Amino acid sequence: MNLKDIKIAYFLGIGGIGMSAIARYFNHVGIQVLGFDKTMTPLTQKLSEEGMQIHYMDDLDYLQSLNLDQANTLVVLTPAIPKNHLEWNWLKQNKFTIQKRSEVLGLLSKAYKTIGVAGTHGKTTTSTLLAHILAASSIHCNAFLGGISSNYQTNLLLHPQADTLAESEQYTVVEADEFDRSFLTLFPYYSVITSTDADHLDIYGDHSAMQESFLAYANRLVEGGTLFVKYGLDIIDQLTVNYKTYGLDTAAQIHAFNIRIKEAEHIFDLNLEGRIVNNLDLGIPGMQNVENAVAACAVALMAGVSEAELRAGLHSFRGVKRRFEYIIKEPNCIFIDDYAHHPEELRAILSSVKRMYPNHKLVAAFQPHLFSRTRDFAEGFASALSMVDHLFLLDIYPARELPIEGVSSAMLLANISSPQKELISKEALVQAVTTLKPKLFLTLGAGDIDALVLPIKKGLQ
Repeated sequence: MNLKDIKIAYFLGIGGIGMSAIARYFNHVGIQVLGFDKTMTPLTQKLSEEGMQIHYMDDLDYLQSLNLDQANTLVVLTPAIPKNHLEWNWLKQNKFTIQKRSEVLGLLSKAYKTIGVAGTHGKTTTSTLLAHILAASSIHCNAFLGGISSNYQTNLLLHPQADTLAESEQYTVVEADEFDRSFLTLFPYYSVITSTDADHLDIYGDHSAMQESFLAYANRLVEGGTLFVKYGLDIIDQLTVNYKTYGLDTAAQIHAFNIRIKEAEHIFDLNLEGRIVNNLDLGIPGMQNVENAVAACAVALMAGVSEAELRAGLHSFRGVKRRFEYIIKEPNCIFIDDYAHHPEELRAILSSVKRMYPNHKLVAAFQPHLFSRTRDFAEGFASALSMVDHLFLLDIYPARELPIEGVSSAMLLANISSPQKELISKEALVQAVTTLKPKLFLTLGAGDIDALVLPIKKGLQ
């Protein structure tokens, strides 16, 4: 189906962060957007306020009452929809055009000058920072993001001249997701790979298969484009496209140096193959975010952003919801919320926080995400979480999975060497933290632990 022929877009799983960005795009260009999601959330409520029609029951009578025309209706599907979903099966049986979210992004990436940001971690912050630098500059961009930008309170950015410029003249930033090999539908002009650590082994089977997929993504670079790849990744030796390395290591072609912390913010100098840009002030904390910023800076400058625009964009960046997000930042209490759900992500944020607040006892609550991930990386989780002085460990958030025998939070807790550690329910966590009143507290995880953030905030204040 040609995108220009679409009059109605029907989203199965419209509340997903990636799905909602495409839904917002279609809504903006005048396509009627309808959708199903199993749960009402602040995001789906916002989509409804923006004019999209959303329902929350798998309801064949409702779907049939819409009298959708197969010729001009595109159905967009998230992999989270179960195979026994009534609406999905009816749409298949009636031969509607059904495409995965990644396939629709692939169609859009063909039309625009696409910048794809991939990696098992770091991609959401890197893509959102890059999009902000471009959007705040004279270059501008569209962006389909995997998180809610704190600067714009949305996951979709649109070029101010999107309706009048030729599509091929517009940069479009896309978070390239490795889950289910989704990023292999994209056609990037500039591309970033932040990390290739083992993850999603329920999909890939083993780490080598996942790395092969990243290599295939790297090779989808269009002619004349450039790949920016983190220095030290195993796939570098196998790359056949034009690439540059970046990172914090001075051996990288593009790297940060002279990194210092001032009032919990990071300032650094940038070396771009001998071109030096001094005293860049990143608006968000964390050494891992300095590394993300190096990639974003490199792409932005190559895309035509001026040095002055780069400096202003970095300084004004306010981050992404649930990525090193300060909930409370006061002299007597620091409360940070983060989406970290992989051992390396946990290690990165915990080491940064300990470096920034060396005199504070580190208290954290972590909710493991997926039984398979907990099983596959149990040793890494135990090692990273042992950095916490007082750990509250919640039950595993199952997401799309059924329980796996022998895999539990109790199994994980037994191998964690924190001085204080305890299993706790979500219901009990709020009261426990309110009573403890820690000076430095983190909520960590990709499940529904974020629902506890506001109650904990109220308790701490």
